[in-house]
Amino acid sequence: MEERLKGFQLLLEDNRFKKAINLFNSADWYSAHDAFEELWHEANGPERVTLQGFLQIAVAHIHLESGNLNGATILYGEALGRLKNIGIPDLGVDIETLCECINQRLSLLQEDRDPDQFSVPFLTKREERDS
Repeated sequence: MEERLKGFQLLLEDNRFKKAINLFNSADWYSAHDAFEELWHEANGPERVTLQGFLQIAVAHIHLESGNLNGATILYGEALGRLKNIGIPDLGVDIETLCECINQRLSLLQEDRDPDQFSVPFLTKREERDS
């Protein structure tokens, strides 16, 4: 367990992870995907699932930009499936709020409505909750 926590801490301190989050939050979807994918290839623990969810959201947005609504729908669904897994590390991100946003956008796509009626996703820092 201690080894896993050390790995998470190293990822959280990795400037590439911080850059990937900034690219995502700037809606630079292609670059964000590449940045998260690089980290994903290097990860060997449960953080891989979280990173893959982030990069799938970025790819969904690449599909939206090119008009591939079916591809975006599939990738939003896959990302939600990964990010809603119990026990995946949140990597300091508010996963609950992220999933709510993706779920709203996915619902709009499934109803043949414009997903931009709902805000684009952001990777916001998880607020520490009082015990």
